[in-house]
Amino acid sequence: MSCAGCVAAVENSLREVPGVEEAMVNLGERTAMVTGNVVPDSLISAVKESGYDAAELISLEDESEKENQELQEYRRIWMRAIIAGGIGFLMFVLGMGGFLPSIEEGKFVWLIISVVTLLVLYFAGGHFFSGAWAALKTGRGNMDSLVALGTGTAWIYSTFVVLMPETLPSLARHAYFEAAVIIVALVSLGSALESKARGNTSQAIKRLIGLQPSTARIIRNGEELDVPVQEIGLDETIRIRPGERIPVDGELFEGGSHVDESMLTGEPIPVNKQINDPVYGGTLNTQGSFLMKATGIGKDTALAHIIDLVRKAQSSKPQIGRLVDQVAAIFVPIVVVIALVSFMVWYFIGPEPQLAYAIVVAMTVLVIACPCALGLATPISIMVGVGRAAEMGILIRNGEALQSASKIDTVVLDKTGTITVGRPTVVSYESFHDYDKKTVLKLAASLESGSEHPIAQAILNAAKEMDVKAESVSDFEAISGKGVQAHLKGEVLRIGNMRFMKENGIDIEASTNIARSMALKAESPIFLACNDQLIALLGVADPVKEDSKQSIERFHGMGLKVIMLTGDNKHTADAVASQIGIDQVLADVLPQDKVNIVTDLQREGRTVAMVGDGINDAPALAQANVGIAIGSGTDVAIESADIALMGHSIKGVADAISLSRATLRNIKQNLFGAFIYNTLGIPVAAGVLFPVMGVLLSPVVAAAAMSLSSVTVVSNALRLRSLKL
Repeated sequence: MSCAGCVAAVENSLREVPGVEEAMVNLGERTAMVTGNVVPDSLISAVKESGYDAAELISLEDESEKENQELQEYRRIWMRAIIAGGIGFLMFVLGMGGFLPSIEEGKFVWLIISVVTLLVLYFAGGHFFSGAWAALKTGRGNMDSLVALGTGTAWIYSTFVVLMPETLPSLARHAYFEAAVIIVALVSLGSALESKARGNTSQAIKRLIGLQPSTARIIRNGEELDVPVQEIGLDETIRIRPGERIPVDGELFEGGSHVDESMLTGEPIPVNKQINDPVYGGTLNTQGSFLMKATGIGKDTALAHIIDLVRKAQSSKPQIGRLVDQVAAIFVPIVVVIALVSFMVWYFIGPEPQLAYAIVVAMTVLVIACPCALGLATPISIMVGVGRAAEMGILIRNGEALQSASKIDTVVLDKTGTITVGRPTVVSYESFHDYDKKTVLKLAASLESGSEHPIAQAILNAAKEMDVKAESVSDFEAISGKGVQAHLKGEVLRIGNMRFMKENGIDIEASTNIARSMALKAESPIFLACNDQLIALLGVADPVKEDSKQSIERFHGMGLKVIMLTGDNKHTADAVASQIGIDQVLADVLPQDKVNIVTDLQREGRTVAMVGDGINDAPALAQANVGIAIGSGTDVAIESADIALMGHSIKGVADAISLSRATLRNIKQNLFGAFIYNTLGIPVAAGVLFPVMGVLLSPVVAAAAMSLSSVTVVSNALRLRSLKL
């Protein structure tokens, strides 16, 4: 495929296949994404009938094969450009140097030039003519049609001049063989440069594909073997050594290590992996050796899902892209009409030699108007933007989500697991009667070791971090909604809330102000007593993530309103909001109410992004203009979202919005450049400047300008790869 006309031809042929619900063709990637209940072979047949060829992308090996074929095509294009360019340059030098005889005196020499030109058009430019013929058979036009018309007209007219010069006025006896050859050379050169640049737009996909190692060391029947990744089966044992990439998804069952998961999350700090922890294909084992059991292979790995999601997003089209496709579908016929009208005007009212001028003008209009840049303007920016997002751990489902995200003016955040860590933690500590922190944690952990309450787990985690070991207690008793009590070495220990302490006659007067201060900071005060005496106060909270405050400040800097939705009580919600600068807090919200709140905001005319991580956020994520799921959340939340953050931080939300804005801005720049190029180029090519300035554009210059326009569009899109967010 070479232009938007090709896209329209392939899309229409695919949509006509029974069972196809939607078909979207990506000119930048040369791929089609088809949705529906249909056999792939019927789709491939439809593509062939439209004049092209196709193969199904199934595995990572297919991706590699596609890349190899594109590399071979790139080399062929360069060869065509070199052959046509070399012969065209030689013709130009011979003509300008006066080494060629006149057409009347050297007919045999010019016939040889005609044959050489025909051979160049066949070997170096034959694909233009075969593509034009295929398009003509389907009743459509494309870039090949315009190039074939332009160069074919030049050769036919020039050959006619050589064969029967006496039938034309003397001023019209001019051959354009070198123009036809140089046009082929310049268009091929532009295609080669564009192909090279397009290859750079696919770097994100290529890097993801390259993350999976080609072999893995598995253990079968007690013997260690190196086998291709494709031969790994489910539940097989795999040994991972330091510095190796993990081949498939699995579960660690022996040993331990730190694994670099930045390719998934965008977060650079390696993650500690212990027994029963999940590991993912493509991630890097930085240290330690371990054994893992394969739980996800082939298309079922996280890496394969990410590649599939990125590929689909890159192939999808936002609304602005569909509009461009509609314009481009009728662009070629309009250009042909303009070329014919220009020919007639110059032939009937132009200066002498009228026929020569008419031929040159028509040829120039056809060549300069090739809609390559117009067809590439949207998909190439989508490819780079989505790919850049994937490298940052942001998975964008489709182009529509990318366009919608650029218009967001309100961000609605869930609290637990989104703004906060989502796990109760001991965040503060106060002791009485000279009890040190380790002793307090030892007593508290001993008490809570028999409890399954989240607060108990927070205390046990705190003790573990301090390397404090719990001791066995007796007479353990849990009082629902209040606390627990037990005996340890003859002492009575109690831990719980204020009500529990008062009911057991324990004096907590000295801790009242401290408990109030903790509550103001969204901490739950937990009282610890020994033998009816208060010995410590622990503040347990779901702590705010380290970068939440910075992310909220960034939202404000982007002109966004920030709202926090939570099922927590208003007191706790307000305390969290005050720490990080939330604009509006809606607390005590039931899951079904979240959808209504998002709907009300949309009725006010706001474009809403809903950010959440839980099952209860899924309906609101689906209702929002853009649903953004935190990657650490549930599968249900991620499946309901338009954008998934593989990391655990809401800074990815700001990154996603910034990147979407930059991508849409880039698309508009590309479209503006493409439309301006054709709006100005076609009239100039038609000769509107000739009556005023005596300027008439050369077909060779037109070919160079057309080629450079495509390269410019791709180069502008590539700027997104180095965008600083």
